[in-house]
Amino acid sequence: VDILSHPSGTCHLTQGSLSNGFIWPAAGVALVTESDIFNVKAVPHRYPAPPAPQALALEDLQSGDLVVHDDHGIGRYEGLVTLEVDVGGGDFLSLIYRDDDRLYLPVERMGVIQKYMGMEGVTPQLDKMGGLSWERVKTRIKRSAERIAGELLKIYAERKAGSGVSFTDRGPGYDNFVAGFDYDETPDQTRAIRDVLTDMARPAPMDRLICGDVGYGKTEVALRAAYVTVSNARQVAMIVPTTVLAEQHFETFRRRFDDTPFNVACLSRFRSPRHQREIIKRMAAGQVDIVVGTHRVFSKDVRFQALGLVILDEEQRFGVRHKERLKKLRRNVDVLALTATPIPRTLHLSLTGIRDISTISTPPELRQPIVTYVCELDEALLKDAIEREIARAGQVYFVHNHIQSIERMAARIQRLVPAVKLDIAHGQMSEEQLEENMRRFVSKEIDLLVCTTIIESGIDVASANTMLINRADRLGLAQIYQLRGRVGRSSDQAFASLFIPAESTLTRTARKRLKVLMEHSDLGSGYQIALNDLKIRGGGTILGAAQSGHIAAVGYDMYLKLMQTAVAELKGEPTTPPLEPEINIAFTAVIPENYVGDIDQRLILYRRLTRLRS
Repeated sequence: VDILSHPSGTCHLTQGSLSNGFIWPAAGVALVTESDIFNVKAVPHRYPAPPAPQALALEDLQSGDLVVHDDHGIGRYEGLVTLEVDVGGGDFLSLIYRDDDRLYLPVERMGVIQKYMGMEGVTPQLDKMGGLSWERVKTRIKRSAERIAGELLKIYAERKAGSGVSFTDRGPGYDNFVAGFDYDETPDQTRAIRDVLTDMARPAPMDRLICGDVGYGKTEVALRAAYVTVSNARQVAMIVPTTVLAEQHFETFRRRFDDTPFNVACLSRFRSPRHQREIIKRMAAGQVDIVVGTHRVFSKDVRFQALGLVILDEEQRFGVRHKERLKKLRRNVDVLALTATPIPRTLHLSLTGIRDISTISTPPELRQPIVTYVCELDEALLKDAIEREIARAGQVYFVHNHIQSIERMAARIQRLVPAVKLDIAHGQMSEEQLEENMRRFVSKEIDLLVCTTIIESGIDVASANTMLINRADRLGLAQIYQLRGRVGRSSDQAFASLFIPAESTLTRTARKRLKVLMEHSDLGSGYQIALNDLKIRGGGTILGAAQSGHIAAVGYDMYLKLMQTAVAELKGEPTTPPLEPEINIAFTAVIPENYVGDIDQRLILYRRLTRLRS
């Protein structure tokens, strides 16, 4: 409609796409859009998600690393060499086998090797090229993998055979709910959302793990799953490990569901007993659609009218008793687990294709990696770190995981930096005091929080960008990673200092953990950390089957490959070995050294080329 050709004082309705209306006084035109009237943000353009990578990339090879060749077994990688051969030339990976046998592997066939990841403290022997021992070992382990896969599949088949609810309808206001998300989805996030909604539409209950770093948008995936569930007249329970986290998630859910007809409640010890009883009564009557709570939700007095979805945040923090309760729930209810660093056992199950996994590894825009230092505790350094952060109007966490001496530590920091406003947080405080101190930190009334690892999954404070961890050698890898993820939640540069005693007193495992943390300080490396944790601690004995020896014999990747084949065969899925064609052309096909000078960079480029699937 040509609005300018109509006389003033008339009103017209026209279809088109504009994000906002405008007033043009000179022409006497006021244009009002749908979003101006209904206060609904236009749904942003959704870009098609890139296809999921075939495998989650492991670290790139260094000279001297052990590798596993599909046909020849365990060898040692000695670097990249350029050779001239009859049909031209090229770059080759030089591999050493037993008795100094050498194999030159063309870079385009790099897909047949993986880096060897075995067990802590076990150094495997190199295999003999063309020998029978490797095939024998593979056959033995394949039989064992088939047995374990059979036991695992029996458990998971019960779940798949169970009938859950098929959530095929997303609900009438789904697009408006999606539009309430303040950011554009990253491609990984789009993929994770699609995976979850596809799982929910199936009749078998969902059991999916969403693995993504702190602040990478896992909660948004959970919010959308929750919306679809409540739109289908089913209830949602979100279970989190700490009370403070329950309050934060409750706020997020309440804000997003504000414009919908659904009721959100919080069930934690911060609510009075009378208030809790009231919520439980309303849940049983179906008047509460979504409940966010701690393990209080597992209590015997809690009843749901029609539970459809359980969302678990940091599942590894729940005890054995709670996990048993979850196991019962999993048989007929959709389960969505969110984690920043999946513990090895969970990761093991996900990698073997028995639990579904989606990873979100794209950082939000403007997010910067956390600068990490490992050093001895030095008062001048401590004072400097605190004063620098406070000078830029930021806040500091000081983690001291020893309740008996935490007061003394706080007094020592106060003496060092008298101007700093600090307080303490640990699990043995009264609930009211703990909540009050956490609240004061969140609302920036205090600058520094001296705390135990109680904050590892929980509070989200964008202005807290310095993390100081005392005796980091006593903490687990995943734990330090989680703690470090409390800072760097905004576009400001964040810093983490891990204080350790003199190098000589560190245990071998502690040294390894710290080395891994330093190597993986990039954004989105939670998955890598968990893989390394798996290497340091071993795969765990799933269902009591001791697999450590098998993993040591063939390496983690090969073990997984055999396990995945066994699972697929037992499921009756067709398994076709990947095609590895050999291409011989009569000229040199390399990335020249004068184009990419660094040998490691060339190798990374070759690896990326071999991963192409189309």
